[in-house]
Amino acid sequence: MPYQWLPPSNEERSLRLWPHRSLPPRGFAWFIGLTAALIALPLVGLLGTPVLWGMLPFVVAAVAAIWFALQRSYRDGAILEELRLWPDRVTLTRHDPRRAARQWEANPHWVQVTLRATGGPVAEYLTLKGAGREVELGAFLTEEERRALYADLSDALRALR
Repeated sequence: MPYQWLPPSNEERSLRLWPHRSLPPRGFAWFIGLTAALIALPLVGLLGTPVLWGMLPFVVAAVAAIWFALQRSYRDGAILEELRLWPDRVTLTRHDPRRAARQWEANPHWVQVTLRATGGPVAEYLTLKGAGREVELGAFLTEEERRALYADLSDALRALR
């Protein structure tokens, strides 16, 4: 699951959430290597001819474009949400790429965890409500993961009270 409860320290419990990565770094290297090899394969017939030098910049540009597009996708997916629970407060910090961190804080006694099957922007919409605000949690998770997180988080907040 793309979320993890960290080992408790003193009175604090911490939860980290991140988007799923379908292409790990090792797969990225293999993909770029195979793409470069397959794109360059037709150039084998042009070896030793001046046409090769005319085609080579386009092949290099195509592989570079794929490389930069995948790197941009990795950077855009570098989202991290950190939820910290103490007996006297709950904080949620969201770290987005190319944006300042956003933070929400409330008293755990008044925090409500809500899972809406319908009526939200997505199915199984998971929110935390407290201190006059309602914030979304795990927008990048699947429906099943949000359901599991809802149960875990409800238990954790119940244990704090």
